[in-house]
Amino acid sequence: MKVKNQTSMPSKYWLLILAVVCVILLGIEGFVDGGGPLRLVANYTIIPMQKGISYAGRYLSDLSENFDTLEEVRTENEKLQSKVDELTIDNTRLRQEQYELERLRELYQLDENYSDYQKIGAHVIANNGSNWFNDFTIDKGSNDGIQVDCNVLAGSGLVGIVTEVGPDYARVRSIIDDSSNISAMVLSTSDICIVRGDLKLASDGRIHFENLPNNDNEIEVGEQVVTSHVSSRFVQGLFIGYISEIQVDSNNLTRSGYITPAVDFSNLQEVLVITSTKQDLINSETDQNEGE
Repeated sequence: MKVKNQTSMPSKYWLLILAVVCVILLGIEGFVDGGGPLRLVANYTIIPMQKGISYAGRYLSDLSENFDTLEEVRTENEKLQSKVDELTIDNTRLRQEQYELERLRELYQLDENYSDYQKIGAHVIANNGSNWFNDFTIDKGSNDGIQVDCNVLAGSGLVGIVTEVGPDYARVRSIIDDSSNISAMVLSTSDICIVRGDLKLASDGRIHFENLPNNDNEIEVGEQVVTSHVSSRFVQGLFIGYISEIQVDSNNLTRSGYITPAVDFSNLQEVLVITSTKQDLINSETDQNEGE
């Protein structure tokens, strides 16, 4: 059996003693005008706690403000990004419309240059899978008056000739195709030559010409070459391109060289098709002569 410690003092007495001490300290504090031990105790206990609480409050306040600011910035960034996306789409659309307008202007100018011929516009819808439009399909056919051997234009001049026709489509073989050969002439001298397609030269932006007479007519780089009047399938005067290189052949009787074509055969989107073939024009002229 444990014996109760008789010397322990009840808690209420300790509380009473502390209260008395506090009163005494307050009294002394009043007499010494706030410079006594309470101020010393406060300097080492209460004031640091107040500073810590104040610092924590400011930190939490700044953190809250920063969080609000971050949310505002994020919201603003989302709005700006949405605006940038919208402007990018608008800019892309405007550029596409500008490119289309430029192409249509080229076609319009081409139509004006060959106003003697009846023509119809068409879109290129497929090619043969290569990087060059040496054989491609357009979205107009016999229902639109197109027939085999109709001549096709784009850019600044001749593209090729129609080789196959369906009700709503037509296939075109361009002048750069390996199987293409055209009776052409130098515009300034009317000298006849043969222009042959060569896909190996297409990457250099050139086509080959040959059998140009080596006569007294001086022909220089930059001369224009057009379809000749003796061509059996191409109407006369269609612009093919500019002579970029010319030389005398080893037989000393003919000249040959290269032509820079008037059409960009790496990018064809719209074309003009002359709906009358060379034979149609010949027949029409014959009928007129007989009528006279």
